[in-house]
Amino acid sequence: MDKPDHVLIVDEDRGVREFVAAYLEKNGMRITLASSGRDMHAVLERDTPDVILLDLMLPGEDGLALCRWLRAGRHRAVPLLLLTEQCDEMDRIIGLEMGADDFLAKPFAVRELLARIRAVLRRTRMLPPGMLIAESSEMLGFGEWRLDTTARHLLDHDDAVVALSGAEYRLLRVFLDHPNRVLTRDQLLNLTQRRNAEPFDRSIDLLVSRLRQRLGDVARVPRYIKTLRNEGYVFSSTVKAVEEVREMQHA
Repeated sequence: MDKPDHVLIVDEDRGVREFVAAYLEKNGMRITLASSGRDMHAVLERDTPDVILLDLMLPGEDGLALCRWLRAGRHRAVPLLLLTEQCDEMDRIIGLEMGADDFLAKPFAVRELLARIRAVLRRTRMLPPGMLIAESSEMLGFGEWRLDTTARHLLDHDDAVVALSGAEYRLLRVFLDHPNRVLTRDQLLNLTQRRNAEPFDRSIDLLVSRLRQRLGDVARVPRYIKTLRNEGYVFSSTVKAVEEVREMQHA
């Protein structure tokens, strides 16, 4: 018998928690409830859910702070769906930039919520084996660049810092974890945002363009990110842990 999906609901409103929990349990899911960030931390100390529903308006740490904490720690791979009283466009952009997988405004239909949970889980589980962002090194080197995976910024050959947005960092990290491998737009969306491309969706192309600008890469004669027509992108530079880079430079 298949193990039921485990959903952690983090919401200050007891009525919302219990209503959503009852509906999801009726549809075969296992539910854990939390009313604050503190409660959420306590749950995650003893268990790892399959998906987290996180309200933005919480007492103490708000939802965006908790989203940032989740994506920076050992629970970074858990799918995350943000809930809010008002679907403010800026909150939505910030939440998705921080790594949320989806966003739903209250009041919402529980059937739509269930469909979104299932979609997020399905997208996450469709990723090819081993295609996750690894935490293999605190500093990764490629070409004349180094990526500080703790501070999440780039360092050039003069040690000048180049700040990256959350989306730019995640995309670059995916490329560095899978060098010399063709990655389709769907795979890149799944790995960075855990969603599939929609018709005429150019978000990955725009993000690649922004990242190329950060790296000083030219699309016509790329040094790092190559475009393969009708296939996707490939990161063509050798990637080394920083210790190996230093050994190469002093050899």
